[in-house]
Amino acid sequence: MPRSLRVLFWLPLVVTLLVLSGIAAQAQTAAAKPFTMEQVLGYPYPSDLVSSPNGDVIAWVLDQRGVRNIWVAFGPDFQPKLVTHYENDDGQELSNLSISADGKYLVYVRGGDHDANWPEYPQPDPASSPVEPKLQIWCVSLTTGEPRVLSEGDAPAISPDGKRVAFIHLPGNSVWWVPIDGSQKAQLLFFDHGQDSDLQWSPDGKALAFVSGRGDHSFIGVYRNDSIPIEYLAPSTANDLEPRWSPEGTRIVFARTPGNGGPPQSILEWHPLPWSIWVANVANGQGRAIWNSPDTLRASFPQEGGDLDLHWVAGNQIAFLSEMDNWPHLYVVSADGGPARLLTPGKFMIEEVTSEPGGKFLVYSANAGSTPGDDDRRHLFRVSVSGGAPQAVTSGDHSQWSPVLGNQGKSLAFVDAGARQPPLVTAGALGSDHWRALDRDQIPEDFPTEQLVTPKLVDFRSADGWHVQGQLFNGAEGSAKKPAIIFVHGGPPRQMLLTWHNMDYYSNSYAVNQYLANHGFIVLSVNYRLSIGYGHDFHYPAHWGPTGASEYKDVLAAAKYLQHDPQVDAKRIGIWGGSYGGYLTALALARNSNIFKAGVDFHGVHDWSMFVDDWFGKPVQRYQMPDTKALMKVFWESSPDSAIAKWKSPVLLIQGDDDRNVHFHQMVDLVRRLQFAHVPYQEIVIPNEIHGFLRYQSWLESDQATVNFFARQFRTDGE
Repeated sequence: MPRSLRVLFWLPLVVTLLVLSGIAAQAQTAAAKPFTMEQVLGYPYPSDLVSSPNGDVIAWVLDQRGVRNIWVAFGPDFQPKLVTHYENDDGQELSNLSISADGKYLVYVRGGDHDANWPEYPQPDPASSPVEPKLQIWCVSLTTGEPRVLSEGDAPAISPDGKRVAFIHLPGNSVWWVPIDGSQKAQLLFFDHGQDSDLQWSPDGKALAFVSGRGDHSFIGVYRNDSIPIEYLAPSTANDLEPRWSPEGTRIVFARTPGNGGPPQSILEWHPLPWSIWVANVANGQGRAIWNSPDTLRASFPQEGGDLDLHWVAGNQIAFLSEMDNWPHLYVVSADGGPARLLTPGKFMIEEVTSEPGGKFLVYSANAGSTPGDDDRRHLFRVSVSGGAPQAVTSGDHSQWSPVLGNQGKSLAFVDAGARQPPLVTAGALGSDHWRALDRDQIPEDFPTEQLVTPKLVDFRSADGWHVQGQLFNGAEGSAKKPAIIFVHGGPPRQMLLTWHNMDYYSNSYAVNQYLANHGFIVLSVNYRLSIGYGHDFHYPAHWGPTGASEYKDVLAAAKYLQHDPQVDAKRIGIWGGSYGGYLTALALARNSNIFKAGVDFHGVHDWSMFVDDWFGKPVQRYQMPDTKALMKVFWESSPDSAIAKWKSPVLLIQGDDDRNVHFHQMVDLVRRLQFAHVPYQEIVIPNEIHGFLRYQSWLESDQATVNFFARQFRTDGE
């Protein structure tokens, strides 16, 4: 071939290679370009996705940098519409959304963190407003769009005719009612001696079922009108919960667990907690057990997270969740009694369940699928209650959760998130592969989608042989070794994902881990034993937390994994986490400052011995009480405080002083111990903020302080 022809032959290939190398260089530059904490925390977060009873309207809360508002979308095209117009990052939650059957009204609660078990707590005031916030029930007309306050209260339930709202009035947890249009003042609906909850209207709207909590036992009550006494269904010394009406309105199914009594049991090990499913005749209040759980640990009533999810379904059956085969799976049992039948076999966890209007099939979210790594994601599936293999509704490298059915079960809405795409409300026809994100245009223009890394699923073994998984965030370039950070989640019944998370608290953590990866760190998020998603036995290990801290072996295994990573500087490994993750962070720093050179502890537990009395219902003391001194010794030795003499590494402590999950004294006490031990520490105290910070500004300041702390300790180029 002549030289001129050879040049012409190779020239297009050279040009192509140059173009491709330029594109690759641009992509590499984009991926490496640093972004700010404010940018990565700027994602909108949707929650509380609900549909109207007929499925023609869906609604959700969208949190945009702490400003919470409600959006609705009408079928069949589901075009989103803003229906509230709050403007401030004031920390007042919007929750408990429900839509009337005719689709004319949406009811919601503004304010939050009401807990009947802690009535002494007032409403949180994280913005430090001089005007005390109130927990209020609001209603907005979906035609006029004018929100109005109906009453102070919580947990509203709209009547089937769409004209009345029953709700829980505070304090006292009594049941009140108010017209949905606010035309009259709210008033007491009926008197009951208990602490009432879980309001459920009968299909015809003529009766209201509820749980009447009585301390060591509870009843299922049914109110009809002022002239008929309240009917308590099959009353006993047990705890009854989750009342659900049959489609024809003549029966109620509920769950029953033993009453709070009997000889005190050792809290150093797990004990079976059997439960049963009951069906009662509403006309006479008589009921009977239709199914009893096996008396095993796996078949126990969920003791650490999880739900029963009772549903009346087609064929006069009850659907429910149980872990009796080691995994949270769906079962059905005849409402007349008999054996339970497994609907969803396999090694995966079902998390959320919804039923189509006729109850012929169920849609659920699970950490299952055909894409590698799906046990660290969520996908949606559909299963017939008559049997047959479940069918995948969604798949791929994204996660989906919060399924709600519309258009008489023909359409589906849910939340979808990827490794780079933050959670978005998504809808489409059930059975199709075409889904449309409804709020994509709410993602800020400066959100750093292209700079985010895709976490990698990794696994390793702890010293005692447990198989552990995690997600590795690695945006490192070049040959220089990088500092590494271990992230430990809270809960502990949680599972971190390969995508943005289905809880807002952990979407925040995911954003921080992405920031660290973008600013020169390698991050390993660890799903230690106690995490959900890997079976009952992994979720309920022996010698956990205060009874021995066995899960800390998994944290050490994660550190060993990083030490053997050629990109990691083994002398610069840090750790951070919140709540239970704060506990594990403090434990790592106290026991192994030789490995963990710095840490950030958000609202962690530092001394388990303070909680011994809580396990036995303080202030009750009984002759049969176990050796509390011996228990306190185990609790103490499982606590970070017990190893304070070995704690050398610097720590940043962060907590709100209105924490309702971990008492603020845990931080106050640790600070004094660190001072006496001359351990370097920094502290950030946020007045009036609660455990899961309610304000965006609280997260922004704390997260920025976290990454700045690690940057200073490890001398990176981070901001």
